[in-house]
Amino acid sequence: MSAPLLFQPCADAVYGFPGARLLASANSAWQHIEIWDTPQLGCLFALDGRPMTSAGDEFIYHECMTHVAALTHPAPRAALVLGGGDGGAARQLLRHPGIERIVVAELDADVVRLTGDYLPEVRGGAFDDPRVELVIGDAADFVARAQTGQEKAPFDLVVFDLTPPDSPAAGLYTPQFYAALKRVMSADALVSLHLGSPLHHPARVGTLLDGLRAAFAVVRPMGAWVPLYGSFWLMAVASDRLDPAAQAEAVLTARARERRLEGLRFYDTRLHATLLAAPRMFRDKLGEFLQL
Repeated sequence: MSAPLLFQPCADAVYGFPGARLLASANSAWQHIEIWDTPQLGCLFALDGRPMTSAGDEFIYHECMTHVAALTHPAPRAALVLGGGDGGAARQLLRHPGIERIVVAELDADVVRLTGDYLPEVRGGAFDDPRVELVIGDAADFVARAQTGQEKAPFDLVVFDLTPPDSPAAGLYTPQFYAALKRVMSADALVSLHLGSPLHHPARVGTLLDGLRAAFAVVRPMGAWVPLYGSFWLMAVASDRLDPAAQAEAVLTARARERRLEGLRFYDTRLHATLLAAPRMFRDKLGEFLQL
């Protein structure tokens, strides 16, 4: 039986997808997982009532979260995905042929299982690639092991493909974790993470940007409209050495051509600078946070 699937991003807003069908649900040790089929975006999954990924528009979020940083880096070799159990970030990173190793540190094995069963196109076989290592467990524990040499490091790219700070991932958005993470990153590494909606989560966005700016020399917000999230969605790229906003389009295009980065559905090098420029309405609303 179909029914409206509703999400409430904040106390005074609701949006949803009429005609949705619940396909599967599970209570893992960490969270409540649901898989829905929708006429608008195909299959999607939600964690504790929050939309995470849909087959119909995942490429917007995953392409922004990976290629902006990966093309800013002149030669990324190793990447760490925190969370990312649906495999979408790993699939995009594999498009860069110079990447030799991707670690996906996913907390919840049930996320891997259910997204693999119902949203296999998001993963696209990424977890079968020998360059990808899936590690089930707390990402903070993996980083701690990497600091002591028990896991191979450093990483050139780090993707926070996680639930928001008010979730089991809370400990990964702290100054202590940023400091630990930097010890397993190369000197010119870049970090990507999502911040939230400037309409629905302005306080969260501000807090996350403050934390990033305290930890990294360069922090660049970026944003795109994501239908599943019902809003313009802010993300950020941070680094101590490389600035995605300082990259000439000609340089990015040359790198994309050299890496044969083809078949993308949202990101291209002409869009790069636009992603890093907030629309006027969000500059007005979030000018204090975005420092624009």
